[in-house]
Amino acid sequence: MDAKTIGKNITTLRKKCNLTQNELAEKLGVSNKSVSRWESGRGYPDISFFPELAEIFGVTIDYLMLGERKGITVAGNIIADIVKNIEVYPEIGMLTNIHDISYAVGGCAANTSIDIAKIDAALPVSVLGMVGNDSQGRYILSQLQKHNIDTTGISFCSDEQTSFCDVMSMPTGERTFFHKKGANAIFSPSDIDISSLNCTILHIGYILLLDRFDEYDEKYGTVMARFLHNVQKNGIKTSIDVVSSSDADYASKILPVLKYTDYAIMNEIEACGTFEVAPYRADGTLNTENVIYAMRAMAENGVSDKVVVHSKFHSFILDVQSGEVTEVPSLKIPKELIKGSVGAGDAFCAGCLYGIYNGYSDRKILEFASAAAACNLFAANSVDGMKTKEEIENICKKYERIES
Repeated sequence: MDAKTIGKNITTLRKKCNLTQNELAEKLGVSNKSVSRWESGRGYPDISFFPELAEIFGVTIDYLMLGERKGITVAGNIIADIVKNIEVYPEIGMLTNIHDISYAVGGCAANTSIDIAKIDAALPVSVLGMVGNDSQGRYILSQLQKHNIDTTGISFCSDEQTSFCDVMSMPTGERTFFHKKGANAIFSPSDIDISSLNCTILHIGYILLLDRFDEYDEKYGTVMARFLHNVQKNGIKTSIDVVSSSDADYASKILPVLKYTDYAIMNEIEACGTFEVAPYRADGTLNTENVIYAMRAMAENGVSDKVVVHSKFHSFILDVQSGEVTEVPSLKIPKELIKGSVGAGDAFCAGCLYGIYNGYSDRKILEFASAAAACNLFAANSVDGMKTKEEIENICKKYERIES
């Protein structure tokens, strides 16, 4: 351990918490001289003091020892997509032939982390989740590791297989999904060591598709809310994503979480569904007023920094502190270039997180994120279409945007 680095970190964190050396010494039950000696780099605390110091300062032990956090951690659903190309979807009792089979990663944790890594290979990215001890789980890990993503936070489950989707894909581009929850249904906060996280932002998804996280919690409302509270307590910004469901009780799962969320990122259906307002008018156009109402309601229910809502044609961002809403239309991508749209929401999310992480303006966040989502359209699977930061910025310039 480097005494000077630790001493500098203790000094910075103590002042940030508005504590004097005497006050910190009293909390720890040590002398003022001990704290002074630590901060001057002439020694460092006994290892037994590190958990208590981390608790007082609201940081992880790693942060206390190493200093500034870097990177983005993505937690949640990890899914193996098994894509089966068929000519036509058969009626009940009838047969159709499968022409070929391909494999791809899916789910928030896998898609979003790979997208971020492809945008900027120098940005530290790590993943938290669970897979089965099977070939599909090993396949997903190999795909993540190929992009230099830290997979040490992924647990192996011996009781369940890796979550997967059988994707029946037709020549028209239409797809039908058969989902097996598998290991995702067992993944829980107990599988995550929050004190070991070394990141600036932790993004987790999908709410409504992580059974253990969606469970009721007497104090916090849901287990997810408790988990995010604990992440924030360790000085890490929190971000959430949601899955769309036609019969979901959005409010019961999302509202408790908002109080412990720095960045809420979701689509128009999920945002409006949380507050029981219609995302679309009778003529099929996006009800912008309802979308903005839902965004402001999320802020009122606790989101502390930014609320982001994306739809097919428009995306919106609410800066909670200023109350300002920014809207950006989507890019117009020629139909002949579009090969698929699976994972477009995760691609948007990756672009959004990258912009937030790098301090982009709200308008630039949406422009960059919508271009990242457009990249996804250039490939049939969830991640192959993603480009580098420079290529995404060029796409922003190359294509016009849909007229508002």
